[in-house]
Amino acid sequence: MDFEIINPLADNRWDELVARHSRASVFHQRGWLEALQRTYNYQPQVVTNAGAGAQLSGGLALCRVSSWITGARLVSVPFADHCEPLWSETDDPGIIGALTMWLRKECDRQRFRYVELRTNSWNDGADCKFKKERSYYLHNLDLIPSLGKIFERCHRDCIQRRIRHAEKQRLLYETGNNQRLLAEFYNLLTMTRRRHRLVPQPRAWFRNLLECMGDRVQIRLVRKEGIAIAAILTLTYRSSVVYKYGCSDARYHTFGAMPFLFWRLIEESKEAGAEEIDFGRTDLDNRGLMVFKDRFGTKKSLQTYLCYRPAGRINGVGGWSFQLARQMVTVLPNVILPLAGRIMYRHDG
Repeated sequence: MDFEIINPLADNRWDELVARHSRASVFHQRGWLEALQRTYNYQPQVVTNAGAGAQLSGGLALCRVSSWITGARLVSVPFADHCEPLWSETDDPGIIGALTMWLRKECDRQRFRYVELRTNSWNDGADCKFKKERSYYLHNLDLIPSLGKIFERCHRDCIQRRIRHAEKQRLLYETGNNQRLLAEFYNLLTMTRRRHRLVPQPRAWFRNLLECMGDRVQIRLVRKEGIAIAAILTLTYRSSVVYKYGCSDARYHTFGAMPFLFWRLIEESKEAGAEEIDFGRTDLDNRGLMVFKDRFGTKKSLQTYLCYRPAGRINGVGGWSFQLARQMVTVLPNVILPLAGRIMYRHDG
């Protein structure tokens, strides 16, 4: 089986495939891939078996990540929780074995550190030449039941009461995707990342998401007496809404702003006709976040990434030294943290 690489930012056939394929998500969108390129200079590409000019029957979105710290690799796709290959055995019998073998050869030929696929649909494929690697939980909330039923399924003390408490606090709620909201969101994000001893993503990443994805990106934010105290950023595609980033000011946690924001997200998403909210991935050892998502009545499933790492390949300078560097920069002043994020996330895809 012959494969070729096309540029999804220049070839409209990719947009057409994404528009009609049942497995397509917001992370296959041209806007997501373009934001990755603009911010981090990752090179988006799609592997397909269609001939020149022919309609795409399937494709695998990848980004080439090149870094002198962490090495060069192919990732499908960076900073996405999941990104299914837009093929199935029904679409094209034998595609799993043929494509994964082609990717292994390409990895060897170009001396990549690894190729990573963020898929579940190929995990049990007997023909898959990749090994299972990192695992996470994915949380999804079904919006088909009535709003009352959804509320009943929320944890009575930790979610229902917190929402009712927040509604009594005269919080000012706003949603949109303008630069003013982005600035307030980013200030809260910087606080939150510092609290968790992590570097904030570069400001340019969020600015590019807004520019490249337009109304598919929404920021929901609440204020108390004029002070921004919590915010979430979501992505929308078809009937699914993806919760991607959340942040808050710890001094105001007693007001219940985060449960309130998620409930407003549920109400507005259901009113707009969405059928599910993707609450995103959770590390298996992050018990606190896992419980928080569970308490909204979500259902979780195991997400395991597939990876091919050539034997004997010398890794980049990442690993323990890169993790140590991330911990060291958390002592920097808030005004310096965005610069650290701009430097470091470029190597972290």
